Amino acid sequence: MAKQVFMNFVVKDLEKSKTFFQALGYSFNPQFTNEDAACLVIDDNHIYAMLLTEASFKRFTNKELVDAKTANEVLTALSLESREEVDVIYNKVIAAGGKLHRKEDLGFMYTKAIEDLDGHVWEFFHMDLSKFPTA
Repeated sequence: MAKQVFMNFVVKDLEKSKTFFQALGYSFNPQFTNEDAACLVIDDNHIYAMLLTEASFKRFTNKELVDAKTANEVLTALSLESREEVDVIYNKVIAAGGKLHRKEDLGFMYTKAIEDLDGHVWEFFHMDLSKFPTA
């Protein structure tokens, strides 16, 4: 079984992307961060996102790279502790230059999906299974 998750994302401007995610309250692991890549810490010791320049990302694939502003390659969903926490990070996203992708309130699940500076979609959500419909 996997012990850690490393997701990889192409970014156009690594420094701007680092500034964006730092404005949301995230940090970077300096051990895996340099001028070509930055290791975004989502959950200490478990979940990371590697922000890679195009040249760096191309080392890992022979496929053409997707422009996330025009096509979706993945939707990354991150569970948060409360609806309020979803709203707090959403407000930070907007202040840092991101934009709303979509929002949804199903009663038991509250979601605000955003697009980062490169168009990657991140879904911040809170789920309360005690409110999940029974029928």
